[in-house]
Amino acid sequence: MLRWFEFSRTRIKEMDVEQFSSEELLTKACWIDAQEPEEQERLQLEQLLRTELPESDEVEEIEASARYFVDAAGIHVHSLFLTQTEGRHKTAAVAFILQANRLITVRDEELADFRLFRMRARRTPVEEESHQSVMISLFEQKVEHLADALEDIHNDLEAVSHLVLEDNDADLEDAIDKLAKLEDSNGKIRLCLMDTQRSISFLQRHLRQYPELQQRCWEIMHDVETLMSHTSFLFDKINFLMDSTQGFINIEQNQIIKTFSIAAVVFLPPTMIASIYGMNFEYMPELKWLLGYPWAIGLMILSGIAPYWYFKRKGWL
Repeated sequence: MLRWFEFSRTRIKEMDVEQFSSEELLTKACWIDAQEPEEQERLQLEQLLRTELPESDEVEEIEASARYFVDAAGIHVHSLFLTQTEGRHKTAAVAFILQANRLITVRDEELADFRLFRMRARRTPVEEESHQSVMISLFEQKVEHLADALEDIHNDLEAVSHLVLEDNDADLEDAIDKLAKLEDSNGKIRLCLMDTQRSISFLQRHLRQYPELQQRCWEIMHDVETLMSHTSFLFDKINFLMDSTQGFINIEQNQIIKTFSIAAVVFLPPTMIASIYGMNFEYMPELKWLLGYPWAIGLMILSGIAPYWYFKRKGWL
C-alpha cells in the first residue's frame, strides 16, 4: 500500500492518488509511506523516484554501514520500531530515505507509531513544514510510544512483585513466566532505544543547517538517555524478582524434601523392629511370650516417637 502526503495549512494531509498525475504526486508529496508494497507498487515507485527501494533483508541488517549511509538517492536510515502481536512485543524495521524534497518510508507491517502520527497530524499543526520535520516527528512519536510501553512494563512488574513477595498462595511458576515475558519486552524496548540513539546521532550530522531540528534531536537524545536508565532499573528489578521467585521455589522444594526425610527417619526404627520380629526362625525368645505382641507394638511406637522428639528439641521441625 502506498500513501502520499502533502502539507495543507500546516497539517499533514493524505493525497487522493486518483486526483493527481504521477508528476503532480512527486511535486506535491512531502512524504511517501510504502507499507507492505506489492511488486507492482514497488516498480511504480522506483520508476517515479528513479531509485531502488530497499528489500526486507537489507533493512534488517545490523551493521552500521548498512543501516546509516548516504548515496545518490538521499540519506538512508534503517530504524527498529516496537510493535505488538498476540500479546508479545517484537521489533519491525523501517527504512527511511530522506531526499532533497521528500521523505520515503518503507515497512512490511502496520505500526502504531505511524498510525498515531497520522491521526495527530490531522488535528494539530506540525512544527515545521518540511519533510525533514516529518521524519523527526516520527522519531518523537516512536520515543513516546517506547516510554508508554516502559510504563506498562513497570505497572505489570509491580503486580508481579506483589504476587511474589506478598501473596502466600501465589503460583510462582506463573510468576516466572510473566517475568520472562517482561524481560523479553524490556530487552526489545532497550534495543529500539539504542537504535534510536544511533539514528538520531547520524541525522544530527546531516541536518546541521537546520537549528530547529537540531534542538529537537537533542531533546530526543535526552529522552532516550532517560529511558535507557529506566530500562536498566527494570532489568535489575526483574532479575531480583526472578532470583527471589526461584529462591522461594527452592525453599518450598526443600521443605517438601525435609518432610519426606524426617518421615523416613521416624519410620525407619519401627520398620527395623517389625522386620526383626517378622523373621520366621523356629527359636525366638519372645515367640512364646504372653505380652510379646504388645511389647513389639510399644517398642515400635517408642522408637518412632524418639526421633521426632529429638528433632523437635533441636528445632529442626
